[in-house]
Amino acid sequence: MGFCGAMDLPKSNRPVVAVGWMLVTGLNFVAVTAIVKSLGDRVPAAEAAFLRYALGLVFLIPMLRPMWRAQIGRTGWALFGLRGAAHTLGVMLWFFSMTQITIAEVTALNYMAPVYVTVGAALFLGERLAVRRIAAIAVALGGALLILRPGFRELDPGHIAMIVAAVAMGGSYLIAKRMSGLVSPAVVVGYLSVTVTIGLAPFAWAVWVPVTWGDLGLLFLVAAFATAGHYTMTLAFQAAPVAVSQPVTFLQLVWATLLGMLFFNEPPDAWVVSGGVLILGAVSFITWREARVKRRQVTPTDLATKV
Repeated sequence: MGFCGAMDLPKSNRPVVAVGWMLVTGLNFVAVTAIVKSLGDRVPAAEAAFLRYALGLVFLIPMLRPMWRAQIGRTGWALFGLRGAAHTLGVMLWFFSMTQITIAEVTALNYMAPVYVTVGAALFLGERLAVRRIAAIAVALGGALLILRPGFRELDPGHIAMIVAAVAMGGSYLIAKRMSGLVSPAVVVGYLSVTVTIGLAPFAWAVWVPVTWGDLGLLFLVAAFATAGHYTMTLAFQAAPVAVSQPVTFLQLVWATLLGMLFFNEPPDAWVVSGGVLILGAVSFITWREARVKRRQVTPTDLATKV
């Protein structure tokens, strides 16, 4: 949560600082994936996602005043509800995918979310797709096919879930982009947390199992690392243009692959890494091109699933 508004932040020219903050951001989000992976299926996906958001509400305290004072209106409330529904679906499926497929596959397929946003912006927001964008989208889809390799292996339910999760997150980002012109980023982020917590509650109730204090502590750490990651990502965007820091996100795939290999007995897969490189390269090209022509960006500038 929380990429919206980041693109409107004033930029300075401190590329080394931006890269440094983006490295810290990647480590925060890799910590999120590691902790969720360590939980396994001890806690059902919907319940784990709900507890992560419910425990994370403590981080909304600084946002309460702007949330209370915001003039939202009927359209704003409708957008908040719609985004909450899309994000709820995406988060549940992301947690489920983490129990079914490797960390590297989840990370690589998550890179597709900005591509879905680009397509959605053309379909629903009237944005024009230039030839270069279309070519980049084709390259990204080719990367996804390398990861999935349909016809050459059996697809796991986790793969399907992650594809839908990325589409749902893309829809959430598109709505956030529309909302960023109505209220402040703090309000957008705050109400996302509230609506997703509410949205997850009935699904969590349906599969509820008792949890240990240790698992609650791990899920609180997920919330803490995710919040820290969004904050350091904002600092990176403030330090330099996005085109400077975005390529650093490739390291998340490297770290995810190493993490899976060293701690979760997940052997490295050259197809997954190659596909992830193609997807990230395509998204980075789109971002760089948009920065060159100084047009408003549509593709989200951060590639981490908002959990």
